[in-house]
Amino acid sequence: MKLHFSITAAEELRERRGGRYVLYSVCLEGFLLGKARYSQLRRWDAQLRQLFGSAVPAFPPKFYLAMTKSMADERRSQLEQYLQNVTLDSNITNSDVFIGFFRKLQQVTLCKMGLSRELIKYFSLFFFQDHDDGALSVVKKVAEFELPYVSLQSMKELHCKLGIRKWYMDPSLDTLLMDCRASLNLLYMQAVQEVKRNWVKPTEGQMQELEFLQKNANKAKFLELIREMQFYGYMRLDPCICDYPEEGCSADIYVGNNEINCCIKLSTNQTKEVSFKINRLKSWQVTFLGATKDSEEDTLELRFEYNDSGIWQWIILYTKQAFLLSSCLKKMISEQMMKAAKEGQEMEIKMPESMKNSKKPSIQQKQVVHSGFISRKRFLVRPNEDDCVFEKIREEDL
Repeated sequence: MKLHFSITAAEELRERRGGRYVLYSVCLEGFLLGKARYSQLRRWDAQLRQLFGSAVPAFPPKFYLAMTKSMADERRSQLEQYLQNVTLDSNITNSDVFIGFFRKLQQVTLCKMGLSRELIKYFSLFFFQDHDDGALSVVKKVAEFELPYVSLQSMKELHCKLGIRKWYMDPSLDTLLMDCRASLNLLYMQAVQEVKRNWVKPTEGQMQELEFLQKNANKAKFLELIREMQFYGYMRLDPCICDYPEEGCSADIYVGNNEINCCIKLSTNQTKEVSFKINRLKSWQVTFLGATKDSEEDTLELRFEYNDSGIWQWIILYTKQAFLLSSCLKKMISEQMMKAAKEGQEMEIKMPESMKNSKKPSIQQKQVVHSGFISRKRFLVRPNEDDCVFEKIREEDL
């Protein structure tokens, strides 16, 4: 999984002894992650190279003469490309050297809440933004190696806060968490908030039943009932603009349960609900478009290649939450792959001995629908194994 690192600023500073150095502002998915000098990044690269050798991409060379402006711009661009390329190898990104460079400070939170170790992978930290009208936006998922405090400082203007929510897109996975009191409480609190904020769409009768169960604090039954409701377990994005079925349409986006569901407002003021199924999606790409005339903020787009009635076409969503949507798509892909692998193992166990030597579909063959994720320049993403924030917790971290 290639992470989108960028270096948005290179600040020249003076050392106490009179020398000069450049401090680079390293951002992850558009938000400040931290600041580092070239020498610090070079030492980090040397540590990675000791462990992984030629698997580590080439590091920008050292200049022995005073840098000109063009040389400085070239180095900033090279460092940015290096940071993006070094994340292509999951062995590197999962290593202690990689994670240790950015510091892994967030992993103790859920353990302190009483969540059992084996269930930690089903939750993650997120940045949220409250709006004046009472709406809530999920800004981004916190990366495993991210420093939440530093990121919050870079989001001061957004008035963000840190919170915990479940991190899976298949609502049926709730059943795996019901026997743990801490996970049951987390699921219940999130479900209550999503009903309150109209993220879930119960019927009038279902709403009355939910209110009765909530009044009687019947959390298990509440969660059992809400799993039957539209958009439960989905991530709701802020309203955005899309080019389907025509340019300039506004859309409400729900992503989850192996689909991107769009409630699209057409130019005729009619609404059209469209479900883009994940198994008909070939690839997707996130791109920075830069600031517009109407806003100083960077505009993001996510475009995905989709098979609509046998014809492949690119569909574009213009949304500030493009990276969040990308993370949700990757999560759904990984859950599908894990489910296929589990079904393949069960099929092999149940298969009669006389059939085991005959040709049978392999897990790899079952996953061929997802093999269309190809390398593209810049921000094309691929399906990856379960990228859980908390999966690498060790005893000494607690």
